[in-house]
Amino acid sequence: MATGTYGTIRPADVSPEDVEIIMNYTPSRDNTNNFVLTKLDSETILKPYFNNLNTGVNDKIEILGGLYNLQLPADQFNAVGIYTLMIRPAQIRTTILDCGVLSSLPNVKGIIINLDAVPEQYRNKFVEQGLVGFRIEYLNSDGTKIPNFFRIITSSFYCEPVVQNLTNTVQKAIRYRYTNTPTNLIFCTVSPSSSPTNKPSATPYIGQPNQSIIITNTFFNPITLDIEIADHDFSTLAIGLFGNQTKSMEDGIYTIYDSSNNIYKQYNLYEIRDQFNALLYEVRQDRGNNIDFNKNFSNISS
Repeated sequence: MATGTYGTIRPADVSPEDVEIIMNYTPSRDNTNNFVLTKLDSETILKPYFNNLNTGVNDKIEILGGLYNLQLPADQFNAVGIYTLMIRPAQIRTTILDCGVLSSLPNVKGIIINLDAVPEQYRNKFVEQGLVGFRIEYLNSDGTKIPNFFRIITSSFYCEPVVQNLTNTVQKAIRYRYTNTPTNLIFCTVSPSSSPTNKPSATPYIGQPNQSIIITNTFFNPITLDIEIADHDFSTLAIGLFGNQTKSMEDGIYTIYDSSNNIYKQYNLYEIRDQFNALLYEVRQDRGNNIDFNKNFSNISS
């Protein structure tokens, strides 16, 4: 009997609010000392496409997964150089209020997050089962991130603290229970959180109270784009190579025209000779904005 192979890669259909775009600009690839990061507004520059193949011609209700348009603002992308864009899942920075267990199920451990410590724009994620699949990364007391260490949230529910009388003084008297009424506390179970059967005393680390954490979605993998803005592209180089050109024999004005025969560039062509009238140099000088519009191609060719 053959064993089938099943794929798990699918195009991401994320909302722009779930995306974070970080930009770094450098005037050249040799200039790497001035490393300054700028956070861009993903909801403004990232536009999703909508699939109308199955929903009707005018319906725009289904996001076409994996296809987005970057509308880069001209006021930020206005200099010649290299722009490096890192597109990654949005990071939610908050703190752990407590690490506890459920009163009815003492074996279920989890972390408790206070919604008051969550940035306001991300609080809509902190609802019942709204954080399932999100990743938690932990920060040290000095603000550095614990490298290559994370936990995955397996459930999230509203909760409230309850006080229990315990005979064992080592255990916490405050425990938590689920509630159907929305509160400002979320109880999140994470994986792994249970001890292995071969060593029950080896409890996995899930965090500690007042520890800073980073919560991110796992909807897509981070990607990095290099966008280079230059003075010329293929079309302008083609104009210089293959476009119509004229040279005025009277004043030495050399004119290059674009594909529509509009004046694209003008140069002064002249020679430099010595006192014996021997030719030393042939010079082509850019006229800049001093354009002679009498050299219009239609006037010359007619």
